[in-house]
Parts: sequence; C-alpha cells; structure tokens
Amino acid sequence: MRGGGFTVVLALMLSGCATDAHIPPFARTPYEAFSRKAVVAIALREWRAFGSVVAPAVSTDKPERAEGLWQRVGEYWWLSLDPSQREAAWTGKHDAAGRVFPPEQDATYAWSAAFVSYVMRMAGAGPGFPYAAGHDVYIRAATTDDPKLVVVAERPEAYAPRPGDLICTGREENARLRYDDLARTPVFLSHCDIVVDIGGPDGLSAIGGNVSDSVAMRHFPVMPDGRLAGDRWLAVLRLREPPLLLPPR
Repeated sequence: MRGGGFTVVLALMLSGCATDAHIPPFARTPYEAFSRKAVVAIALREWRAFGSVVAPAVSTDKPERAEGLWQRVGEYWWLSLDPSQREAAWTGKHDAAGRVFPPEQDATYAWSAAFVSYVMRMAGAGPGFPYAAGHDVYIRAATTDDPKLVVVAERPEAYAPRPGDLICTGREENARLRYDDLARTPVFLSHCDIVVDIGGPDGLSAIGGNVSDSVAMRHFPVMPDGRLAGDRWLAVLRLREPPLLLPPR
C-alpha cells in the first residue's frame, strides 16, 4: 500500500462511526480481510435461503414478499446503506413508512444493488466499496481504479471473470450501454450478478438479487478462455484481494 494509505482508510472508518452503528462489528471493523471466498460463500448462503432458485424458473408468487424473505430483503437494505437514506427502511414489500406497496409497483423498490452491497459489506469490504441503491454508483466508481476500492472495472472482452467478481449489464433504455460509454454516462440503469463458479458444464454461474423476485442463480456462456460470450456485457468488476490493511484491534 502506498504511504499514508492506511491513515486515509482509518480516518474514513473513524469518520463513519456516527452513521455505521447499525452494521455488525465484524463487518464494520472488519474482523477479517476481504476475500473472494467470503463473497462467494455469502452469496451462496443467501441463494439457499431463497430456495436455491435457478433462473429462468418461473414462479407464480413473489418470493420477495413471502414471510421470512421480505424481512431478509429489508436486512439487505438496512445493512448495506446509510440509515439516513430512505431506501434503508424498505423491505421486500414495504416502503419507508412501513406501508405495503402493490406487487405491480415492485420495480420502484428494486433491491438488486442492495443485495450486492449487502454481500460486499458482510464479506468485509469495509470502506472499500461504494454501497448504494443503484449499481451504476459502484460501476462508475470502479472505473476510476481507486486503489482504496475493492473493485476495479475491466472490459468484458479482455478479462475472464473469477469467482467473486461482478458481471454487469445495462438494462431497459441503457441495455446497449457498453464499457466505452461509461465515461460520458453519469447515470444509467444496470444490473450486476456475483460470479460463484466458472467451471460448470453450463458455463459461468452467477447469483443476483431481485432476479425473478428472488435471489437466483443464472448460467452464462463463456468462451474457451473464460471470457463472457456475447455482446450484452457492460463491465466486469474485478475484486482486489485483500485491498486494505486491517486496523489494529
């Protein structure tokens, strides 16, 4: 780490003490160094909690609104964001005032970025991840190659994802957004999944939140060298492991 880097990290951690009391001590400090293994383990744990769904399996209900699971989505929001953000009080079926919103309005309360942020928080990313309600926030941050961050953006056509990395696409009106567009696109709709396996017969396996209204696994084809196949991809966010020195305890 460059000289003074640890001092900067420690100062950031201390400055956040007033707003991060809701975060478990093991994640706030954190107790152990951030790792790919932790990211994958936590993503798989949450996938199992939602019933080990493999998309595009179709369900007639909405798992995010089921008892035991809407509360889990609420934990994603609460533990991943600053409590001053209104989204922090959302759940899988409640707004910030605790009112149940209609199922057809769930796009307004999309929680996929909160899921990713939660996994990174619990895995020990500490101040090294830009926790946010929208994927675009941490995708843009990753393009800066800030050495204090746990993620750095890579071109999908040039980098083969590894377990723990994030694979990202644009969506809706930004579905055709590509890596070279990021520098001139300040805000955009997007989605990222967490890679959990790269050696399966169906290609790469990744887990995402708010996929089929659940935490679901999807399989994506890859080329012989492991790079993502197809031209749908916006960026791959490579994990740095470990990116930060742990503070003394």
